[in-house]
Amino acid sequence: MDISQVNMNNGLTFLFYATGGIIIVVGVFLGKLLFDLSALAKNVNTTSAILNTELKPTLKELSETLKSVNAIVKNTDQGVDHFKTAVEKTFGRTKAISESIFCGLIKGFTTAFNLFRK
Repeated sequence: MDISQVNMNNGLTFLFYATGGIIIVVGVFLGKLLFDLSALAKNVNTTSAILNTELKPTLKELSETLKSVNAIVKNTDQGVDHFKTAVEKTFGRTKAISESIFCGLIKGFTTAFNLFRK
């Protein structure tokens, strides 16, 4: 055998061992990755089960609370509307009374002025 052929055999042998080592290292990392992904999937499953059992009652209570708040707001809105109409009626009557008083005062001053002018 030639020296070049021996060198080539040595190079191929080194390449074979290096490739095998790299494949083993990558295999170990892939195994670790699969193990971590399995643990993550179990944790996600547990978390989703907890959320499923805890979130439904919470959402139900939140819905009931929002219905109660909505009813309170509607009652308050009706009360404000009643107050607004009462205030409008009161100011409307007050305006009518003040206009009649003001018109009476003007007529009175006009009559008094005409009496003094003569």
